[in-house]
Amino acid sequence: MSQFALFKLAVIFLTRVPVALSGKVSDEDINLSSRYFALVGLGIGLCMACALWLLSLCLPMSVAILFTLGLGLLITGAFHEDGFVDVWDGFGGGWCKQQKLDIMKDSRIGTYGAVALIILMLSKYQLLLELSEGVAKLLFAVVMAQTLSRMTATSLIGKLPYVQLDAQSKVKPVAKVLQPTSRAILYASGVIVLLVGVSLFEFSVWHSLALLGTLWLTRWVCQQWFSRQLGGYTGDCLGAAQQICEIVVYVFCVVSLQ
Repeated sequence: MSQFALFKLAVIFLTRVPVALSGKVSDEDINLSSRYFALVGLGIGLCMACALWLLSLCLPMSVAILFTLGLGLLITGAFHEDGFVDVWDGFGGGWCKQQKLDIMKDSRIGTYGAVALIILMLSKYQLLLELSEGVAKLLFAVVMAQTLSRMTATSLIGKLPYVQLDAQSKVKPVAKVLQPTSRAILYASGVIVLLVGVSLFEFSVWHSLALLGTLWLTRWVCQQWFSRQLGGYTGDCLGAAQQICEIVVYVFCVVSLQ
């Protein structure tokens, strides 16, 4: 596939945006498309930020934030939130690896997942509301969170063995290899967003380095968590890692940009 086709495949994989893609898709194409996951996150973040700004012109900020979170769910089809819920249900309700995988592939939601989802969405709403005193900072935080969270979650690929689940479950096929070139493109996407933040907002180089360090630590914790629970990762694990990293970015912004 051409690089543009790989980018379109990444859009198809992570969102519900209707994109035409001709030809067959191989496992190698899926592996290569993961290099653009952070760029897709950047696009999602820009859409959400634009919607939030427009809604804030005619609605109270609290309502604008709520509707913007809803828009994010529509764009992605709650893809990552679904993985987050499945991970909490599986890890919370299963006693062994196979039982955890069986719970994770079940389309029903359990108590662990339901409570985790409520806390997740309330956390996003409250953290964004805390940032709403400065609209520019709020919009930047949304774009940054969508980009860097996908960069960090995708970078887990190759750090752990992939637990085969695709043939049995409702999840999409998942990239299992992240080549050095793909990893470089993935990281460059996040660095570009941080450089824009340094240039346009009160986000210093030290803030950027501290945030990258915090995300690296979060990734390490997720890596240890998945390894202990499953001995590897699934697509649901990557979705859960993305949601956790998104929350971490918002928390970091609340602490550092206030």
